[in-house]
Amino acid sequence: MRIFYQLLVVLFVMFQGAAGQHFNARPSNSCAFQNGRCFPGICRRPYYWIGSCDNGFSCCRKYVEG
Repeated sequence: MRIFYQLLVVLFVMFQGAAGQHFNARPSNSCAFQNGRCFPGICRRPYYWIGSCDNGFSCCRKYVEG
C-alpha cells in the first residue's frame, strides 16, 4: 500500500510540473515566417508594419504592387 501512495505522489508532482510549463504555439521568429524584417523604430517606405519582433523592434514587410 505504501508503494501505491508513493506512486500517487510521483504522478501528482509530474502533473504539477507539466502544468507549469508554457506552450508557445507561436514560432520563435514569426516575422521571418511572414516574409518580414525587424527594424528598430518605425517602418519607413517601401516597408509597412505587420507586427512586433521578439526583441521589441518593428516587423516590416516590403510593399509590392501586384
